[in-house]
Amino acid sequence: MSVNWGGLVAVIIFYIIILAIGLFAARKTRGKTDSEDLMLAGRNIGLVVGIFTMTATWVGGGYINGTAQSVFDSGLLWAQAPWGYAISLVLGGLLFAKKMREQGYVTMLDPFQQKYGERMGGLLFLPALSGEVFWSAAILSSLGATVSVILEINLELAVIISACIAVFYTLFGGLYSVAYTDVVQLICIFIGLWICLPFSLTSEYVEPIVDTSTGWLGEWDSKFTGVWIDYALLLMFGGIPWQVYFQRVLSSKTAARAQILSFVAAFGCIVMAIPSVLVGAVARGTDWNMTDYGKDVTNSNIVLPLVLQYLTPPFISFIGLGAVSAAVMSSADSSILSASSMFARNVYKLIFRQKASEREILWVMRIAIFGMGILSTILSLTINSIYGLWYLCSDFVYVVLFPQLFCVIYFEFCNTYGSLAGYIIGLFLRLGGGEPLLGLKPFIKYPYYDEVDGQLFPFRTFCMIISFISILSVSHISRCILMGVDRKWDVFLCVTNIPESTKYSMDDPVELDSKETKGDQLPEPVIEEPSHKSTEELVKSDTYIE
Repeated sequence: MSVNWGGLVAVIIFYIIILAIGLFAARKTRGKTDSEDLMLAGRNIGLVVGIFTMTATWVGGGYINGTAQSVFDSGLLWAQAPWGYAISLVLGGLLFAKKMREQGYVTMLDPFQQKYGERMGGLLFLPALSGEVFWSAAILSSLGATVSVILEINLELAVIISACIAVFYTLFGGLYSVAYTDVVQLICIFIGLWICLPFSLTSEYVEPIVDTSTGWLGEWDSKFTGVWIDYALLLMFGGIPWQVYFQRVLSSKTAARAQILSFVAAFGCIVMAIPSVLVGAVARGTDWNMTDYGKDVTNSNIVLPLVLQYLTPPFISFIGLGAVSAAVMSSADSSILSASSMFARNVYKLIFRQKASEREILWVMRIAIFGMGILSTILSLTINSIYGLWYLCSDFVYVVLFPQLFCVIYFEFCNTYGSLAGYIIGLFLRLGGGEPLLGLKPFIKYPYYDEVDGQLFPFRTFCMIISFISILSVSHISRCILMGVDRKWDVFLCVTNIPESTKYSMDDPVELDSKETKGDQLPEPVIEEPSHKSTEELVKSDTYIE
């Protein structure tokens, strides 16, 4: 086995730095047993740290490796993720950050469980989980690619080793550790890549990127216009309903600061993508047969670490590879922590164990971290494209979760019936379109379907719109029907939500205080709109009916 000892030492050094900072930051949570403090860092994230960790919401291993891969494969014209996710941060700040922070939610799923009930919130956890798992898989895949280049070992082994390290680091937990390591992550990426660029751009094996612009800029093919539009909208709106994003929003001291962090982070996303784009352009114009690599690049996942190792001097490669690896490692904990937080709070506590102690919740979070690591590892080994994983992680979030989030925040009349209908219809239509990365063949062929190129119609956006319309229409129809009938027909008890204090059977004799009623007259049931109390209040309240 050939080993790049300089790169290996660099990775170890940067790992130690990241781990040390994570452990130092974890001291802020020492002695605290409140799970919310660990999830949201006591809602006390500072402005500078907040900007860094919000930017790191998207800028990580999948971001920098995926952007370089996309430019190398298809050209800058088709590398939509950097600007797409930047716009998603702006839209998130304008539409949701202020409203979510003002309500004092703990996770993204809280408004769903407050309005639709615990079980519907648990159902919505599934697409949120899929997004976080795919995102973690993209991170692990990029980290495995980097390690495999440094050590020249099997990619699968590199991914497994990387996953074990990431899970171990995440166990030290808490948003404080995640946020402070995010600061180091972004600094490492920015300095590491910019130092390497001058050497790679002027390498004797690389044609000037001005002369190869036709290749790395990409060419427009009108046949794929619908696909381009579909992915652009998917990234812009599908980049919003993420716990990893709202964890930063909800940890901000104020709602106004949450918006500021979103806007500044959008600018940061664009800036941080520039070196990755240039690395992809350099790789496209490199004669790899003339380098020490000695062959054409067949696995575009490893384009970025290949450029750093073979087109820069050893010392510069040392800095670049170490920085990228450390950055990827720091990214892994954010996504795993987010999914574990939602599971522990919104699924385990609010559905199965409402009286669970804080210590029990913390242990459930730790167990969930292992589960997330295993799922992410399996997907990263199964799916070969980092950039494909990058898109896929926003796919189901865009189709299913975005219309749900918009409706629960902006439309008071929406209820559980509409939410469930939109969920089922959107998911069915999306799965009907198939997914090559997961080996799912389409059983719905949308307009312009091609046997070779697959779905050319922007069917993801179509599915999202139909899901959105279904939520609104079914909610309105069910509300109109159920408001005028007996409450027994309201299966989910979300239209005629009668307090427990007035529950009685119309068939059984009821003994009433003569001071309150006369004769056999029964008190009129109170018809209420769904409660807007916090989830904890609803759990403790006698007026909440599941």
